[in-house]
Amino acid sequence: MLILIATPIGNLGDLSPRAEEALRGADIIAAEDTRVTGGLLHKFGIKTRMISYHEHNAEKARPLLLEALSQGKKVALVSDAGTPLISDPGYKLAREAIDRGYKVTGVPGPSAPLLALILSGLPTERFFFGGFLPPKRGERKRYLSELKEVPSTLLFFETAPRLFSSLEDCAEILGNRECAIARELTKLYEEIIRGTLKPLADQFSTAKELKGEIVLVIGPPLPKEIAGDAEIKERLGYYLKDNSPSKAAALVAKELGMERSKIYDLAITMNKDGGR
Repeated sequence: MLILIATPIGNLGDLSPRAEEALRGADIIAAEDTRVTGGLLHKFGIKTRMISYHEHNAEKARPLLLEALSQGKKVALVSDAGTPLISDPGYKLAREAIDRGYKVTGVPGPSAPLLALILSGLPTERFFFGGFLPPKRGERKRYLSELKEVPSTLLFFETAPRLFSSLEDCAEILGNRECAIARELTKLYEEIIRGTLKPLADQFSTAKELKGEIVLVIGPPLPKEIAGDAEIKERLGYYLKDNSPSKAAALVAKELGMERSKIYDLAITMNKDGGR
């Protein structure tokens, strides 16, 4: 039997009694990082044998775990923090175990994306988890463009060094949506920073880099409305900082669903006036 077990994302008190019992009763624990999981097991006095199972050794380790399952052993799968299979290689192990007819069950618990969602203040009835945003800017913009019309709150993992550039790209591609930056969840310095994408991007262009694990939560698409002059000028001012009047007009037209010709003349005038 394969048991997918959620572990704490920061606060060890979040390990449930059922999860502790399952870890203690397993024959093998497949851990993303045995040092991290070893600390958790030591805290609770659990001495179950561990096997390292992560992105770089999954192809070699998976057959060993499947062999254990074929012998009727209980294999527990954990990630370093949170619910396994979420942005880790556990999916392939679970899928192959299912395909071979082995029982697969789970012990629910901590999940950083879900906690970030409920703390964000953004709509929760529909959401899309997009994993880690691509590190390269071109790929990231293409990925965000694919998600632009998804009628749901969007959730992404992001690293602290890439936060500013990702906020910039999100603002450019998705528009000035509501946003929450959730970091260090369940830990001592837990913080939720709420606002809209463009001001947050501007804020973090000069702010000291955040540290810790980050979940980016972005609200669903803005309602389609006929933009007023003030909104058009605001968005043109944002894009004119780094683009020609022609490019800025095209970006705003696409964002607001308007004809470029109706915006271009205003972009020319604003550019002559220094973006005002």
